[in-house]
Amino acid sequence: MPDSERSIANVLSDIVGDLQHIVRAEVRLAKIELREEVGKAKTGAIFLAIGGVAMTLAVSLLLLSAVFALATIWPAWAAALAVAGGVALIGGLLAATGISRMRDVTLPPQRTVETVRENIQWAKTRTR
Repeated sequence: MPDSERSIANVLSDIVGDLQHIVRAEVRLAKIELREEVGKAKTGAIFLAIGGVAMTLAVSLLLLSAVFALATIWPAWAAALAVAGGVALIGGLLAATGISRMRDVTLPPQRTVETVRENIQWAKTRTR
């Protein structure tokens, strides 16, 4: 049966079927992209959390070194200050790594947004 002899019902049925297929494909694509972005966010959040804990420990050790500095004049606070400086350096590096990983996260998924736009445009031209 040539396309020119197809009934309106058949054409509309085909369009609805095509749209259903497109929507299902878009949902699958969105799930995949969201899973990727959540993975990136999770890694960034882990680095931020570890960096935050390290910075908290650094502040604690800095405070402890101040207490030691007041209590005695030399060795104990110097050791605590050196340890606190090292922990602060590690915490800063971890926090910077976490922040850079969080910058890689893009929401909403750009590929899905673009294909949805294309599909809407296609559906508009197909129904005219």
